[in-house]
Amino acid sequence: MSTHSLPTAEHRPALDMVEEQARGKPRVRSRLGWAFWLPTIWLAVVLVAALGASWLPIHDPLAMDFLYQAGAPNGQYLFGTDDLGRDMFARVIHGARISLSVGFFAPLIALLIGTTLGVTAGYFRGRWELAVVMYADVSLAFPGIILLLLLVTYFGSGLLNLMVALGILLVPAYVRVARANTLTFAQRDFVTAARALGASHARILWREILPNVLLPVLAFSFIIVATVIVLEGVLSFLGLGVPHPTPSWGSMISDGRELLGEAPHVSFIPASVMFLTVLSFNMLGDSLRKALDTRESRV
Repeated sequence: MSTHSLPTAEHRPALDMVEEQARGKPRVRSRLGWAFWLPTIWLAVVLVAALGASWLPIHDPLAMDFLYQAGAPNGQYLFGTDDLGRDMFARVIHGARISLSVGFFAPLIALLIGTTLGVTAGYFRGRWELAVVMYADVSLAFPGIILLLLLVTYFGSGLLNLMVALGILLVPAYVRVARANTLTFAQRDFVTAARALGASHARILWREILPNVLLPVLAFSFIIVATVIVLEGVLSFLGLGVPHPTPSWGSMISDGRELLGEAPHVSFIPASVMFLTVLSFNMLGDSLRKALDTRESRV
């Protein structure tokens, strides 16, 4: 066998890419280590507990035990009780419903609107792009928390209004991410080939551009979910979130402000659960972003 037929070290990256394409399964799983699986496990536990809160063998989150107010964790109350004697464990689980609902649906609203605006602006360019970019820049220049407070005050408190207000606030961020990725993919050869074959703009956007833009947008969404959970907690802490007595992590933290000296667990436990959840979403989004960047760099 001739020595020229043997693959050299400089050929290995190309050979690896050919092997992956032949198998049709990019080796993303091998790049997802503990920074991906640990937060995934935590988020799965929180999600299952939130979805099954009504069927779990736990106390009523609104029931009060006046004989054990602001009590420490024990065998009956795993996380203790708050200032009104309500079970903290049950309230944390039911509060996860509010935080996760807002965390998922508010970014979904922003994703649908922002991605549509960003993709069309990056593809069609011209005056439409100028108008969309100006809208995004002006919105991002305005203090976000002030705009959020104005929207919540205008729409009023409530779960649906809170999700709509947060979704409107997040649209400019999705616009910029979607537009930046569209500008990159719109210049690729497969888009040029589709145009040469006579494909319509709608087909190119739907079949060629959107599937490629959606991957980085979804990875970005995990970080946005973490941000939304924090914002919902801030609004609930300020009394502008879901009305009482519906439990939410932010309102539970607020309820324990006056008890930090004698019963710190009333604020510390929901704050810890929120911290771990937000950290998990951030780690998950960062892991997926790195995996996608590595895969795209090899194509």
